[in-house]
Amino acid sequence: MKIPFYKPSIGAEEINEVVDTLKSGWLTTGPRTKQFEREFADYLKHKHAVAVNSCTAALHLALEAIGLKPGQSVIVPTMTFAATAEVVRYFGASPVLADCRVEDFNLDVADAERKIQSALATSQSVVAIMPVHYGGQVGDVAGVRSLARRYNLKIIEDAAHCCPAFYREESREQGESGQKAEDGRQKSVVSGQWSVVRGQSSAVRGPISPLPSSINPQPSTLNLLNNGWLPVGSSADVSCYSFYANKTITTGEGGMACTDNEAYADRMRIMSLHGISRDAWKRYTAEGSWYYEIIAPGFKYNMTDIAAAIGLQQLRKAELFHRRRTELAGRYSELLAEVEELILPRLQPDRIHSWHLYVIRLRLDRLKIDRAQFIAELQQRGVGTSVHWMPLHMHPYYRDTYGYAPEDLPTSCSLYPEILTLPLYPDMSESDVGYVCNSIKDIVAMNRRVGATQHLPDNLPGAGAPARQDNARAAAVECFVNSRGAGI
Repeated sequence: MKIPFYKPSIGAEEINEVVDTLKSGWLTTGPRTKQFEREFADYLKHKHAVAVNSCTAALHLALEAIGLKPGQSVIVPTMTFAATAEVVRYFGASPVLADCRVEDFNLDVADAERKIQSALATSQSVVAIMPVHYGGQVGDVAGVRSLARRYNLKIIEDAAHCCPAFYREESREQGESGQKAEDGRQKSVVSGQWSVVRGQSSAVRGPISPLPSSINPQPSTLNLLNNGWLPVGSSADVSCYSFYANKTITTGEGGMACTDNEAYADRMRIMSLHGISRDAWKRYTAEGSWYYEIIAPGFKYNMTDIAAAIGLQQLRKAELFHRRRTELAGRYSELLAEVEELILPRLQPDRIHSWHLYVIRLRLDRLKIDRAQFIAELQQRGVGTSVHWMPLHMHPYYRDTYGYAPEDLPTSCSLYPEILTLPLYPDMSESDVGYVCNSIKDIVAMNRRVGATQHLPDNLPGAGAPARQDNARAAAVECFVNSRGAGI
């Protein structure tokens, strides 16, 4: 079998919408782009949405809108893709990298505060924080907001993985064990080390149904909103989303910057198209004018109507795609639950995960092979995988420019050699998931280390926490050395 790491779900609806766009004669930014902005803003309950050609562009425009200046600093998680930090460098500003939490790989707010205090002690001006919601798991929103208030920071959320994802800040119900529980759309049942993720409307122990041919064109989040849930980005100054080919919904290439601040929205619209005065695209319509003014040195970041045509139909399938990814994540968790050589992702309380990524951790102390060899074995069986990500502070540019050592951010460094992202996309079948899991079990069985020390799993709440903290730096150095030796 051949299981690609990702395959976008494109149907007749997207194809027909693109064809209609081509026939309309309006290919670049126009009425479909504006419609996509309106529908996306309504879907995730933002006042304003600005469609652009990438999430990187959205992040760049967000920082420009808040007035980032050369020499200033922005808090950025080290466990993220290049874009989150590189847009800070566009301004001649400095990304101050913070560590992640072991339980969900999201920004460690406590470490972020330590980094802010260190920066302030050296007279740096820290003006913003850019949390990333790793894999679609919403991070510590309340903690980030509290930190931003204490230090007068703007919040730019990198929500590239989060269409849709939701959170609430106080649990509305308690599970039988006294743990906080999600509402009926998505529950986490913790059994020992692993979480069994249930589907939005039913458990996923039965067969997974194929995508229906007819799609409800009106996605709704009202049930969630009426039960105290908030869409990701609700407390940010600007939140940014990605529609890259492998994201939860796609336009091929594309992104969206969302805000409730009208001044930020106007600025981002102007700067997304050469700094031309507002609604410049209308100059080619009957209501438009040939006259325009350049009011700032802007960028060429606008989204085309061809891309927006795909996005409109993808957005109308967003909830269906979300349900399917949730079901597939649940199937992975069930089929891999007894593999003691793995640590599986754990759904956090008061969070509805987008399940953009399903990231496992290899317990390398129980295996005779490293992550690179594990990936190669899966490739030989036709299974595509990826790694999200090498921490930024371990890349040559950030290491050499800012003098980072691997152990400076020990949690992310120690996690990096263990993490592996499995295929997860709506068009996967039940047999596809089964094949991936059987391949993993086969590789583990052939490479199990005999006599490995038994210990509590790292992702149990509180398990091994003091030891991890005491030995974090040593573990980071050891893991980094091992990963380099394996050519990772």
